[in-house]
Amino acid sequence: MKGCQPFPNPFPETVTFANMRFTYIIIASLFLFSCNQPTAMDKLTAHAFRLKPGEDLKTGIQNLVNEKQIKAGWVSTGVGSLTSYQVRFANQPNGSTDSGHFEIVSLTGTVSTNGSHLHISLSDSTGKTIGGHLMEGCKIYTTAEIVLLSSNEFVFKREKDGTTPWEELQVEKLKPNQ
Repeated sequence: MKGCQPFPNPFPETVTFANMRFTYIIIASLFLFSCNQPTAMDKLTAHAFRLKPGEDLKTGIQNLVNEKQIKAGWVSTGVGSLTSYQVRFANQPNGSTDSGHFEIVSLTGTVSTNGSHLHISLSDSTGKTIGGHLMEGCKIYTTAEIVLLSSNEFVFKREKDGTTPWEELQVEKLKPNQ
């Protein structure tokens, strides 16, 4: 109900209860109908899926992105557990790996058939938490429950633009009916 404001009390003290109730119903109805406008959410698609034990987290996500031909998407939520991880920490050239039992406490990023960029936070059995760039080699322990959202209004690409040495997100807004 973005942009809708509550109405001030329109009832003078001399109005009867029946009149007041009728007026309230009319005002509330007008309020609800005036706020029932299409939003950007109407143009989103949700892709909910589960990866099973032994599957690779990053590969599984990218396989779904490719299968559904998602050109502009992002992780809405992702939880589960791993038996091993491969994560690249900030400003490090190589990934770090470990094995054991880890909870996925956060999964976020952008996804596209043109390239994805995902980050993960994991906790061990003591609650120690690490996070970084998701790499292949994160094997599912019991489950990974993921919801991606996508929009057909954009195309995400990963290209060098001169601002950094890496291929960064480039967002192209599509024209209607494109």
